[in-house]
Amino acid sequence: MKRAAVILIALVLGGQPRALEGSQASLLNVSYDPTREFYQDINAAFLRDYESRTGAKLTIRQSHAGSGKQARAVIDGLEADVVTLALAYDIDAIARESGLLPRDWQRRLPHNSAPYASTIVFVVRKGNPRNIRDWDDLAKKGLKVITPNPRTSGGARWNYLAAYGWQLKKSGGDHAAARQFVERLFRNVPILDTGARGSTTTFVQRGIGDVLLAWENEAMLCARDLAPGRVEIVYPSMSILAEPPVAWVDGVVKKRGTEAAARAYLEFLYTEAGQEIAARHYFRPSLETVKRRHARVFRELPCFTVEETFGGWSQAHQAHFADGAVFDRIYGENR
Repeated sequence: MKRAAVILIALVLGGQPRALEGSQASLLNVSYDPTREFYQDINAAFLRDYESRTGAKLTIRQSHAGSGKQARAVIDGLEADVVTLALAYDIDAIARESGLLPRDWQRRLPHNSAPYASTIVFVVRKGNPRNIRDWDDLAKKGLKVITPNPRTSGGARWNYLAAYGWQLKKSGGDHAAARQFVERLFRNVPILDTGARGSTTTFVQRGIGDVLLAWENEAMLCARDLAPGRVEIVYPSMSILAEPPVAWVDGVVKKRGTEAAARAYLEFLYTEAGQEIAARHYFRPSLETVKRRHARVFRELPCFTVEETFGGWSQAHQAHFADGAVFDRIYGENR
C-alpha cells in the first residue's frame, strides 16, 4: 500500500508526463483580460476538431488577468502550455527572463504569431452627452476617462501608445507635445484597474467615467451584449493597430508532453473555423476570405503600428513603461 501511495503521489506531482499526450492531456491557456468568452468558444470548437482528427481527448483550462501580470506569473512558475497575451513585449519578457521559449518565437506562426488584430476606440454613454469625437477631447478639463494601468495591462499600453502616437502624428513628431497631451489625459483618469475587463466593469456596471478606452472587440461587446442601448462606440480619426500574439511555451510543453496539442491549438486560430470565431467575437481576422465576409462589421480606420511609430515594443517599453520612464513620471506628477 505504501509503494502504491508513493506511485500515486509521483503521478499527481507530474511523474511520467509524456504518457498524457495520447490519452487525456490538458492544456493551460494563460491569456489577457478580455478574451474569456472568445477562448471558451475556441476551446469548444478546437476540442471537437482535435478529437475527430486524432482520437485524443483534451481538456483546456483558462487563466485571465492583465497581460503584464500574466507574463510575470509565467516567469514566476505558472505552467502555461500556451500564452495568448495582449502584446509581444510580454511574451518577449517570458523568453528573456525564463528561457522557456526561444527569443525568435514570433517567427513560428504566420503574421508574427498574431492570428487576429484589433484597435483602440472609445466607449461613451448613450447619446454621447460629452460630445467626445477624437483624442484631443479626452484631455478636456472635467472629463473622466477610464483606462487600466499600463504597469499591469497590455490593453492599457495600447491605449497609452494610441493616444501618444496620435498626438505625435498631429504635431509632426513633437515628443514634448505628445507627452504633454498624455499627461493631461491621465489627469482625467480617476482610477486605474489592473486589466481591461476591470475597466469595462468600472465603466459599464459601476457607472464611473464619461469615456472608456477599450479594445475594439471589448467595445463591441459592451455596445451589443453587455450594455445595449446604454453605451455607444466612437471611432477616433486615427488609432493604433493592436496585434495580440500567441505562443506555445516550449519548456512547459516538453516537460508535460503536450507540445503537439499546444501547437495544434494555436494553429487552429488561423483556420477558417478559428477565424470565424474571432470575427464573431469582434476581433479583426487575418484570413482574407473571413475578412471579406465580415467587412461590414469592422470600420475602416487609419492605424499606425508600434514598429513604425515607436521603433518596436522593446524601444516603446524602455521609453514609456520601464521603471522611471515616461508613464511613471506622468502618473507620479498627476498623483
